[in-house]
Amino acid sequence: MSEQTRDDVRQSRTRTCTVNGITVRKGSRVRLRPTRSADIFDLALSGRTAEVDGVEEDFEGNIHVAVVLEGDPGRDFGTSGQIGHRFFFAPDELEPAEPVADSPSGTRILVAGIGNVFMADDGFGPAVAAALGGISLPGTVHVADFGIRGMDLAYRLLDGYDVALLVDAAPRGLEPGTLSVIEPDLTEGDVAPEAHAMDPVKVLALARHLGEAPLPRILVVGCEPMVRMNGDEPDVVVGLSAPVKAAVDEAARLVESLVGELLRGEEVSPR
Repeated sequence: MSEQTRDDVRQSRTRTCTVNGITVRKGSRVRLRPTRSADIFDLALSGRTAEVDGVEEDFEGNIHVAVVLEGDPGRDFGTSGQIGHRFFFAPDELEPAEPVADSPSGTRILVAGIGNVFMADDGFGPAVAAALGGISLPGTVHVADFGIRGMDLAYRLLDGYDVALLVDAAPRGLEPGTLSVIEPDLTEGDVAPEAHAMDPVKVLALARHLGEAPLPRILVVGCEPMVRMNGDEPDVVVGLSAPVKAAVDEAARLVESLVGELLRGEEVSPR
């Protein structure tokens, strides 16, 4: 494993490299085969599968591939929180992982559960993220519970995903527990970005403000809440109302279905 740190490297203009004759870029899955040192840390990483976070080049022209281990919860804390979770390897210390089953398109999807578990039905998103932990999804799909970490979600939206599914309580005047698939209008330019907000619209505005690259396609899987809180209440309320709790497993199946449609290149419309 390379001794380089983030400050020692700069992004390669190509942002790709070749590993065993296969082009590797951000989002590619690789298996780690460290050979340039023999410490116990390298031995622990040997054979692990990771996702490429970037291909970078130092000032001497050497290529370094930044990776994040699959299953590492630290990746959910955004680019600013990945310093201790990104590892650098030379291309000859990697091998391409096997193709991801059921994902011929290679489409990268982020499923983000958002909401406050101490505000009753606002905890719907985190509950669905937990339920998805029991469902096997393709390797190009990453599920994370962002809770109320709006800044972290904004940075993750800039990590090269093709689609982001935001799972949240969404009041629309429907029967409590009703699920909807919403595609927000990303052209709205009058929303001020807020670094500490978890309102999806403000998070998207923040992400647009932080990065120059276009955002992924955004879909919201929303659930009509029965108990709505604004945060000014004197007491916290832990737990979902009955109709919203009953919708959690249905929402997990809906997310699984949407993921399948997106990976197959099918048209997904609001519903």
